[in-house]
Amino acid sequence: MEPLTTTYPLKYSVPKARATLVVNVASYCQHTDKNYIALQELHREFGPSHFTVLAFPCNQFGESEPSSSQEIESFAKGNYGVTFPVFHKIKILGSEAEPAFKFLIDSSKKEPRWNFWKYLVSPEGKVVKFWRPEEPIESIKPEVASLIRQIIMKKREDL
Repeated sequence: MEPLTTTYPLKYSVPKARATLVVNVASYCQHTDKNYIALQELHREFGPSHFTVLAFPCNQFGESEPSSSQEIESFAKGNYGVTFPVFHKIKILGSEAEPAFKFLIDSSKKEPRWNFWKYLVSPEGKVVKFWRPEEPIESIKPEVASLIRQIIMKKREDL
């Protein structure tokens, strides 16, 4: 599944040498404003060389993402100026859950209970940490920065 308009080469794998924050997003949720703003801030501060946010719209929590995939991307870009990939709407729970989210849930032993659950994934594909939607960006930044430092140090060692 490719992002809607971004030509980002991804098929549910972590981009090489990048820390990735995978998030289930929704347009009509009490957490939408705060989280889209925080995600864009993280993406702007740490990306794109060593970090990216991957947004996966989902309508499984309170039917808070009823729009089409194109409308969702337009909403995120138009209202929050997002520059990270916004993928097609998916299911993240149940028998129809996308494999990427099955992996995240199995690896972290934490199943999203609402929109905007965040999973930090290393370049090796390991889930490093997860956050619930109400957790502030200040609790996420140090973890992202630490993982990026590790990536840079590894690149230096490999030279």
